[in-house]
Amino acid sequence: MPDNILKFSMNRCTSVERLANNTLRSVCRLQDTFTRASVEILAALPDLEIIEVRAEFQHEWLTPPDLDQVLRKLPGMRVGPGMLKIIKGLLGEGEALRQITYMVEECCHGVIISLTKDILVQAPDSEEGKLEFFSGMVRDNIRLYNRCAAFAPGSKVVEGLEPDK
Repeated sequence: MPDNILKFSMNRCTSVERLANNTLRSVCRLQDTFTRASVEILAALPDLEIIEVRAEFQHEWLTPPDLDQVLRKLPGMRVGPGMLKIIKGLLGEGEALRQITYMVEECCHGVIISLTKDILVQAPDSEEGKLEFFSGMVRDNIRLYNRCAAFAPGSKVVEGLEPDK
């Protein structure tokens, strides 16, 4: 473990790209003071069925289980409603697995958000209209709450919304 635990930094990003074979690749990367990890899922269109998952996980003191064995349970799962419960049920528990579960979920949310861009361009031009449009999106689909900076707590877009915990 590093000498000074009070020094901490974290970067997490998720990216999604469409591949030529009508597949979406979503990658979540995490690097912090103690961890270097990445999760990649391939989801087939139009059903959003996960067809492949890969992950790497290095941590200062946590040793993850055999990720290839754990992740082989995910292909065949569809990205959509109820996926977090399914992911948790398939991957299991454990401190290292919590981070991997979160990253798989982030990849899935990345896929969903990438497919909503056609809806996003329908937003009105006025600032007031945009605020109402995007607030309505989050109210209609509360899973968007805290999934990007615009939908994060403290943003005007989600002002007054309190998702169930």
